[in-house]
Amino acid sequence: MRDALPFLQQAKEVLIVGIGESESESNAKKTLSDVGSYLLRHGVVVAHEIFRQARGPVAAELLHLVRDEGADVIVAGGYGHSRLCEWIFGGVTHELLASSPVCCMLSH
Repeated sequence: MRDALPFLQQAKEVLIVGIGESESESNAKKTLSDVGSYLLRHGVVVAHEIFRQARGPVAAELLHLVRDEGADVIVAGGYGHSRLCEWIFGGVTHELLASSPVCCMLSH
């Protein structure tokens, strides 16, 4: 989030999204709330927070949400795994870069 602050501060509104695989909903909502508080302290207009349990691949769930909400940009942490792990399980970062219909800002 810190790397994206200059962009987020210029946005009309920001949607904070969490997509869980095995994470409890209460922990995820606490994390989203913490992110929202951080952004508000830095002058970012937070529209709302959404948590969803993944019904399939996380990247696909996120991209569906991007289309539904009409988002312009995705800001996310970019993490890499071994080639074998990504080949077997897939990779959210790779999928976002390969399939996103909007610009992505990824930072690690």
